[in-house]
Amino acid sequence: MTEEKKPLLIARDLKKYFQVGKGLTLKAVDGINFHIDEGETLGLVGESGCGKSTVGRTIIGLYEATDGEVIFDGMNLNQLNKDDRKQFTRTAQMIFQDPYASLNPRMTVTDIIGEGIDIHGLYEGEERQKRIYDLLEMVGLNREHASRFPHEFSGGQRQRIGVARALAIEPRFIVCDEPISALDVSIQAQVVNLLEDLQENLGLTYLFIAHDLSMVKHISDRIAVMYLGAIVETAPSAELYDYPLHPYTQALLSAVPIPDPTIEKSRHRIILEGDVPSPINPPPGCKFQGRCKYAQDICKKETPELKEMRPNHFVACHMVK
Repeated sequence: MTEEKKPLLIARDLKKYFQVGKGLTLKAVDGINFHIDEGETLGLVGESGCGKSTVGRTIIGLYEATDGEVIFDGMNLNQLNKDDRKQFTRTAQMIFQDPYASLNPRMTVTDIIGEGIDIHGLYEGEERQKRIYDLLEMVGLNREHASRFPHEFSGGQRQRIGVARALAIEPRFIVCDEPISALDVSIQAQVVNLLEDLQENLGLTYLFIAHDLSMVKHISDRIAVMYLGAIVETAPSAELYDYPLHPYTQALLSAVPIPDPTIEKSRHRIILEGDVPSPINPPPGCKFQGRCKYAQDICKKETPELKEMRPNHFVACHMVK
């Protein structure tokens, strides 16, 4: 028998709301539930503005959750004191989307990578410098880069520096917040391959947030699909691509190009009509009902729950039986 993996992170009814004006509340994340097993990569996909990055920033602690809870390795992150919160920041790190904005232009690479090491008092003197050199080599750079500033690097190299910074304090869990979307296509695969190698060698667990569905399939063990602050479908990666059940997932996958002109030409593309509703005033019932050609009266009245329709394949849709 294979040993069953245990969840490293569990989100329960997680909500993150923002006050955007007098009496106005933007519901960026509106009561989602998911888990990530130790050593697993969970891909999180959806349109821009659906709340993907807010999920990552909330579970990592950059945003304070409005409601719900995040359990990390048995600890309720909402109940941590100052010392425990500092320890958690060593255990969980984040790789940001923009490698240009996420690095301090006035700091050298040594200072950028060494900042976390200094905060947590992990290494000093020669050991600290050796650790920084080792990290640079681990991400495909070399020790000569340590004395340079961010503006002296390409976008792909800057993202590698961001990866090295995240690894500096030996985390177990990393939120990858669209780490390849700002990079040239030729560089994206290199960064993804690097993340996969690091996961295998260091036993890391990832939440991988991205727009590129083909890349998410490549790196993820399971995929969760978000729409307007809610998770509408989760399944193992290959299962989701072969048997998408939610109409929104089907539309997303129909937009993924296939590298075969004959198949691509004859393929049916699902075009969604209408606009994404405002997260300030989302519709009652199913949030997708205004753009769904299968919507019925029940979709406008009752919010569908995630239910298991195939083994380990969950979908929130009244019309999927």
